[in-house]
Amino acid sequence: MNGNFVSWEEAVLRLKSNQEMVALVRDCYYDDPLAAAAQRFAESEEWQAVRELLQTVKPGLVLEQALDLGAGRGISSYALAQLGLAVFSLEPDPSAVVGVQAIRQLSRDTDLAITVIQGKGEAQPFADAAFDLVYGRQVLHHAADLGQLCREVARVLRPGGIFLATREHVISQPQDLETFLNNHPLHLVYGGENAYTLKQYRQAITGAGLTIRKTFGPYDSVINYFPLTRAGFREAMASVLARVVGKSLAARLARPPWMQFLVGRLRSLVYRAPGRLYSFVASK
Repeated sequence: MNGNFVSWEEAVLRLKSNQEMVALVRDCYYDDPLAAAAQRFAESEEWQAVRELLQTVKPGLVLEQALDLGAGRGISSYALAQLGLAVFSLEPDPSAVVGVQAIRQLSRDTDLAITVIQGKGEAQPFADAAFDLVYGRQVLHHAADLGQLCREVARVLRPGGIFLATREHVISQPQDLETFLNNHPLHLVYGGENAYTLKQYRQAITGAGLTIRKTFGPYDSVINYFPLTRAGFREAMASVLARVVGKSLAARLARPPWMQFLVGRLRSLVYRAPGRLYSFVASK
């Protein structure tokens, strides 16, 4: 690693000290107090969409034990615990800002039971078939060994269990990686970002013995296009349509959910920006 790179904790602290990055800090849930940031995530349209997805992907599946993979500062662990699940957080960084110590403090501050373990996704310290749900928000693209990480996910999932990997950076071809990394605001500071092709993600997941049930492109779901809201997406769509059919008709055309889905699907198919976000739902 380049000797000029700093730790992930230091990179985030630098970001938080930059007044020009206030919006980005909030969008990444790096703002303090952490409990308030976690609650905002739990109330976000992104998380509500995740909840809806978990209810519909396998109707009747009872979720009791959940693993938050690469838990960061614990916002997803907090949201999962609020659902009444027994939550285990696996995070390699010991940091009190963006790692294990931060999650433990969040658990204490909110009185939510979260079992926090320091470790890597490629070597998970759990028994086989330990979890009904493995959830990773922006985790797979950080894997040192994507295939091994997915094999470990498959190992710790119970038969019938769900693996949900959200907001993963995708590139169209290996040559796009440099473009993505050179434009990532934190990669130039700490050097820890990465991206894979859609084929590589799919091969790693299915190669681990999991079945992919759904794949969401950049504009297929608010899970991926956050911090843009559903209302914001609808307004942007209406603005484009207004150039062709006028504001009044455009507003009516943009209103139906099926139209928003169709436009989102078409937009996802043509959008090729390096680092665009995809989400995957798989089962064992």
